[in-house]
Amino acid sequence: MALLALENVSKSFGALKVTDGITLSVAEGETLGILGPNGAGKTTLFNLISGDIRADSGRVIFSGADIGSHPPHRRCRLGIGRSYQVPQPFGAMTVFENLVAAASFGAQKPENETYPDTVEILRETGLLPKANRLAGGLTLLDRKRLELARALATEPRLLLLDEIAGGLTEPE
Repeated sequence: MALLALENVSKSFGALKVTDGITLSVAEGETLGILGPNGAGKTTLFNLISGDIRADSGRVIFSGADIGSHPPHRRCRLGIGRSYQVPQPFGAMTVFENLVAAASFGAQKPENETYPDTVEILRETGLLPKANRLAGGLTLLDRKRLELARALATEPRLLLLDEIAGGLTEPE
């Protein structure tokens, strides 16, 4: 059984058909890349999977259940984590607090139980030295790292990375 399956998923914005009958499946542990030029509908596809927008037709199935009517927070709690092209941290909170919020909400753990995993994710993403900095003051590279870290903190079974390196320089 596929972890994620899209069955004939379509989405239009007015007369513009952005996705047209997309059918695909992703197995547990599989890596799948979505390629295409700007405006091809990649972010829209991620938005359809994460629940940020709803499909006009077709089905989004996660772990065997049709989740097409589920809001984003419910999909997150089911195990769909994602990053956004443009990082959206809680700017007035620290890097650490951003991760604790993601872990508490997405992984549904009491705050104090999130601390060990949060510290490990900070270490893995290179953000541990910046844990007490306000997220709003981070460089683009560190905001991208924070996007990844927050998605990981939700303990996803499916991780959607939307242009995680977009806007970064070659060395970054």
